[in-house]
Amino acid sequence: MEESSHEINSPLIPKGGVSRREPPSSPLKPGEDEENSPVKQVALTVPTTDDPSLPVLTFRMWVLGTVSCVLLSFLNQFFWYRTEPLTITAISAQIAVVPLGQLMAAKITDRVFFRGSRWEFTLNPGPFNVKEHVLITIFANSGAGTVYAIHVITAVKIFYKQHISFFVSFIVVITTQVLGFGWAGIFRRYLVEPAAMWWPANLVQVSLFRALHEKEERPKGGVTRTQFFLIAFICSFCYYAFPGYIFEMLTSLSWICWIFPTSILAQQLGSGLYGLGIAAVGIDWSTISSYLGSPLASPWFATANVAAGFFLVMYVLTPVCYWLNVYKAKTFPIFSDDLFTSTGQEYNITSIITSDFHLNTTAYDQEGPLYLTTFFAMTYGVGFAALSATAVHVLLFHGREIWEQSKSSFKEQGMDIHTRLMRRYNQVPEWWFWCMLIVNIAFTIFACEYYNDQLQLPWWGVLLACAIAIVFTLPIGIITAITNQTPGLNIITEYTIGYIYPGYPVANMCFKVYGYISMTQAITFLQDFKLGHYMKIPPRTMFMAQVVGTLIAGFVYLGTAWWMMETIPNICETTSSSGSPWTCPSDRVFYDASVIWGLIGPRRIFGDEGVYEAINWFFLVGAVAPVFVWLAHKAFPRQEWIALINMPVLIGSTGMMPPATAVNYTTWVIVGFLSGFVVYRYRPDWWQRHNYVLSGALDAGLAFMGVLLYLCLGLEGISIDWWGNDLDGCPYAAYPTAKGVFVEGYPVFD
Repeated sequence: MEESSHEINSPLIPKGGVSRREPPSSPLKPGEDEENSPVKQVALTVPTTDDPSLPVLTFRMWVLGTVSCVLLSFLNQFFWYRTEPLTITAISAQIAVVPLGQLMAAKITDRVFFRGSRWEFTLNPGPFNVKEHVLITIFANSGAGTVYAIHVITAVKIFYKQHISFFVSFIVVITTQVLGFGWAGIFRRYLVEPAAMWWPANLVQVSLFRALHEKEERPKGGVTRTQFFLIAFICSFCYYAFPGYIFEMLTSLSWICWIFPTSILAQQLGSGLYGLGIAAVGIDWSTISSYLGSPLASPWFATANVAAGFFLVMYVLTPVCYWLNVYKAKTFPIFSDDLFTSTGQEYNITSIITSDFHLNTTAYDQEGPLYLTTFFAMTYGVGFAALSATAVHVLLFHGREIWEQSKSSFKEQGMDIHTRLMRRYNQVPEWWFWCMLIVNIAFTIFACEYYNDQLQLPWWGVLLACAIAIVFTLPIGIITAITNQTPGLNIITEYTIGYIYPGYPVANMCFKVYGYISMTQAITFLQDFKLGHYMKIPPRTMFMAQVVGTLIAGFVYLGTAWWMMETIPNICETTSSSGSPWTCPSDRVFYDASVIWGLIGPRRIFGDEGVYEAINWFFLVGAVAPVFVWLAHKAFPRQEWIALINMPVLIGSTGMMPPATAVNYTTWVIVGFLSGFVVYRYRPDWWQRHNYVLSGALDAGLAFMGVLLYLCLGLEGISIDWWGNDLDGCPYAAYPTAKGVFVEGYPVFD
């Protein structure tokens, strides 16, 4: 393999550092024997050239990358505890650093230090370039997502009011974040290098990088991609003032409720937030993209699978079960994630917990079995089915490919132009990942054994969690890389440890983060690797940026959360002083789940002692469904549409519900249809130039206006009280309709 000038040997690249074997003036271009990506969206979006002379590890990259990571980590954790949490995406930083990078390139000295020595470097190697920009964005990505392990810390300190030290908390945070590197290293040959693994979400950022860095002639009567981005960004920024503050009802326009203001049935059907969402729409980008991601980045076949799955669950399964009163459905709201008694009252969880974190069986028998809304129970069943469907689907449709790739170790044949271009750089040795994985697992086992009084998880629980993660990382990675939809592992991890080790809620939470988050972190790292693959970033440099960014983000997230928990009175208490914005909704759901799966245990809910034992049949349904699709594909090989039926995506489409609501899905599907089918089919030139740029602009405008509204108005508690800020406008949608059920605030039906 050729030597690369971009291998990691110093934090500051020497001025003009270029590959000795590739002249900087001749970027590699595909020859006649090299083909573009077989995926049309990639071929239309990703450049097939590379300039290895561009400096990557520069002073600008370190400064802007670190600042972006720290700032996004602090802001996202700060907003996370609020009643209306706000997530600031990496796209905001991706845009904001461009003028800063250009300013540093113009103003910082280009003096060469230690000239003539092996330590020669400069603070300013030339113009701000796209490869620096990509690495800065990788840093920002580390701070853009929630550190899942913070939920464990919050639940123990705030909800259970038990002791957990900062050091133990730091171990949990870092080990859960870093564990995914091991799985990513093992599976990168299957999920990064193959052209078929194209990671649709990355094309949004690739388009944005090109719009911000490539110079292009403005077409006659049109605009350049940069001009289009600025126009869309300004429009998104200005418009979000309406759904974000002035006219919040734009989040969910449930017009059926306006026509029938006193009809419970009509509002159950028409409410976008508390019902089935028939004809409800949200004219708000945050409504559209908040749970399923950008519909502009979703390929049409994946959007169609999500639409079909949502329709079956929301408009067939749910209403049939509700009006047939399955599991006493009419005793509860038609759509809710609350926990209930058999009489429809809210379940008093604190009454069944002993002082030492265990279930008080006597109190539980007095309180009675725990009930869920039928919709909530069915979503758990759908989650069960999605897991088994994922394993069977990947085995049937991708098993041969995985086997062949394992045998050939990805020889040159079958590689697209992007993989060939990346061959010039030194790859990350696989033993780096194995060493990091082994050390991390050993450190995790030590922490769980030595601090067992705080974490409760035994050593074998760590190994079992890792086993679940490594088994599911490849199939879920394939689904994500092709469809942009990621089935979660949270249900199967909770279910497994809940059966094996019931009565230990903290152990359940730790097992969940080690089994679930290590997989999702692996998917995140693999997606970043693919972004670097598309943008021709040296792999070792990419690896370094991911590791450093992950460590910085983990420390800042934990430090911010710890500071807030120590300084904000009654944080996460919904019954604290009136108007408190610090109610921690996501952490409360996480805590409730630890009670359901860890304290009470799945056997008392979904097992032989529970109400919902029949839900387990969904595992079988999920395993059988892909077999029918596979058989149909084999029987009718010329019908290409059959192969596009992706059962893991279709069955698991409602996996985000709740907290996602019907209006999030209906509007997402509509926009996805317009972009992925109508525009892509009938205006392909426009789609190629503007689709992904538009997605990035909408995200960025929303994020900047959201932060501005909070800093200027939210912190001061300034709000507008009028009917346009009455979200949804369907007050009767959540009423129970069973006869004789009395719930405070609701009418009683005779």
